[in-house]
Amino acid sequence: MSRLQGNKVTISYGDKDIVKSLDISIPDHKITSIIGPNGCGKSTLLKGLSRILSVKTGEIILDGKNIHEQSTKDVAKKIAVLPQSPDVSDGLSVEELVSYGRFPYQKGFGRLSAEDKMEIDWALRVTGTWDYKTRNVNDLSGGQRQRVWIAMALAQKTDIIFLDEPTTYLDISHQLEILELVQTLNREEGCTIIMVLHDINQAIRFSDHLIAMREGEIIKEGTPEEVLTKDILAKVFNIDAELSNDPRNGKPMLVTYDLLCRHYMKDVVEDYE
Repeated sequence: MSRLQGNKVTISYGDKDIVKSLDISIPDHKITSIIGPNGCGKSTLLKGLSRILSVKTGEIILDGKNIHEQSTKDVAKKIAVLPQSPDVSDGLSVEELVSYGRFPYQKGFGRLSAEDKMEIDWALRVTGTWDYKTRNVNDLSGGQRQRVWIAMALAQKTDIIFLDEPTTYLDISHQLEILELVQTLNREEGCTIIMVLHDINQAIRFSDHLIAMREGEIIKEGTPEEVLTKDILAKVFNIDAELSNDPRNGKPMLVTYDLLCRHYMKDVVEDYE
């Protein structure tokens, strides 16, 4: 049994159900990526699994207990969350931001212990942010900032890390740097990673497990080989996809694609004209 599961989970905004009665089990010590079109409920599901959002019905189970019945500090010692495009206060240094990851372990007036400082130093070194730890976070490049946020998550010393679109607004080289770092954390530290990605080929390349969603429901989940098929891509993204095998790793790769409804759109335009 995996540490993190959802049973018949429905999550809503107002009267609208965004995630609809899902059963889900996150594989331990693996990288899981959630994919799907805009508005399908990817980020909502991630926020529900990480307790940022409450569920309308069903339950999220973490280590055998309902996650909403556990204390905030206890949950924060088990899971860390990197939200999409997080903001940071002006004047905050890299080291100061990373130190926030030690909040669940602090007592009294919140002074950093020797153990806290050791974990902060470790997180800075593992993420390659040690050399600019005294710099202002807002003075860094997008890729550097993402590394700092990941360092803060690591300083929490959790086994489970959530990342909501961690490559947003980054150029391709910085995207690869971040995803390779995430993969290293999984392979070398054993972290369970759950992330939302838009780039299908990146999701294939860096994930052990994929969850494909559409309109609040899971269409298919499994290995990249099980999920990335012409039929599944048609159902999830409404595309006619051409797939091949990546010569470097043997995984499926999206080569090119067309909209399945293109002929319909062409007819609509011609009728209008």
